[in-house]
Amino acid sequence: MSDSVYLDYAATTPIAPEVFEAMRPYFDSVYGNPSSLHQKGREAKKALQEAKQKIAACIGAVADEIIFTSGGTEGNNLAVFGVCEAMQSLGKHIITTSIEHHSVLKACQELEQKGYEITYLNPDETGCITVEQVRAALRPDTILVSVMYVNNETGSVQPIAEIAELLTESETYFHTDAVQAFGTEKIDVSLFKVDLLTMSGHKVNAPKGIGFLYIKENTKLHPLFFGGSQQRKLRPGTENIPYIVGLATACQMHCENRAQKREHLWQMKMELLSRLRQKQIKFSINGSEAASAPHIVSLCFPEISLSGFLTSLDLDGVCVSGGSACTSGSVRGSHVLIAMYQETDARVLSSVRFSFGIYTDLTDIKRVVVSIEKYIQRTKCLKG
Repeated sequence: MSDSVYLDYAATTPIAPEVFEAMRPYFDSVYGNPSSLHQKGREAKKALQEAKQKIAACIGAVADEIIFTSGGTEGNNLAVFGVCEAMQSLGKHIITTSIEHHSVLKACQELEQKGYEITYLNPDETGCITVEQVRAALRPDTILVSVMYVNNETGSVQPIAEIAELLTESETYFHTDAVQAFGTEKIDVSLFKVDLLTMSGHKVNAPKGIGFLYIKENTKLHPLFFGGSQQRKLRPGTENIPYIVGLATACQMHCENRAQKREHLWQMKMELLSRLRQKQIKFSINGSEAASAPHIVSLCFPEISLSGFLTSLDLDGVCVSGGSACTSGSVRGSHVLIAMYQETDARVLSSVRFSFGIYTDLTDIKRVVVSIEKYIQRTKCLKG
C-alpha cells in the first residue's frame, strides 16, 4: 500500500474490501446472463433482484424504481433528456442551478440548442439557493426542476426537502443529483416528492462504471438507448452483475453506518480546520461551515499559487483537488466559485477542495497540515 495521504474522496473512493469480496463470485462462478432462462441465468437474475431490493430499502423506494446506469453522468443525462423528451408537449422550460455538475449543465445547454428555455438559479456566498428562488422561477410550462443535493466542490447542502414540498401539488418533475449526498445525508424518497434521483457507486467505495437512477413509479421518461427489454426498456443492455452486486453491498454498508460515518467525517473536517487555525495559517471557507456535508470542505488560501500549492502537496504524497475532478486543469477556474463570487474574485483561483472518507484518519490530517505549513513558510521565504 502507498503511504500517500488521500483527501480527494469527492473525486473517487477506493473499493472497500467487503465490496470486492461480494463481487468476486460473479466474475467466475455466477457468470450467467440474467435474461437467460437456464440455471446460470436464474442465479444472475436472483442476484440482480436482490441488489435492487437492497438499494431500494436504503432510500425508501421499491425495487422496480431502481434503474442501473454506468454512473452519475449517465444517470443525470437520462433524467434530464428523458423527462424533456417525454414531456415536451406540456412545455419546454427547465429550472436548474448554475452550480450543478457538468453532466446536468451541459445537458441543459444542449437542450437550449433545441429550443428549450433554461432558468439557472445562482447561489449566495454560502453556495446555496433558496426555495423562494425556485418558487419565483416556476411557470406553467416548467416541466423539470433539477437541483443537486450536495455540491461536489463546496459541500453545500441544498434545500431538497423544501423544494420537493413546493412541487408536491405541481405536475413539474423534480430531479436531484445525489451523487455526493448518498451515504452522508438522509435520503428517503417516500417522505418527499423526488421523482428522479441520481447516484454513482465510485463515490461510496464501489467500482467506477456503476450507479443507479431512482425513477418514481409512473414518471414519464424517454430512454437514451434502445435495444432489449432489460430494465423496463429504460436502460436496455445486459446488466453488469458483478458491479451491481458491488454497488448494492456498498450502498447497504454506507446506509447502515450513516450516523457513525457522518460523525467520523465531521471529526476529520473539524480537525483539519482546527489545526490550520492553531498554526495561524490564513484561510477562509468557501460556503458555510455549518450548512454543508461532512465530507467536503473548500478552502481559500490567499497566500498561495494554486498550481504550485497542489504540486507541492503532491510531491509530499498528499492528494487533494483544486475543484471538481471533472473540471481540473481549467484555467478559467471553478464554475461553482464563479457563481458564488465573481470571475475576477481572487478566491476563484486560490481555493482547494479537501474531501474525506471512511479510511481517513487523524494521521492523514496531521500530515496534510504539515505539508500546507511547509509550503506557506517556503513561499514566505521566497517573497522575503
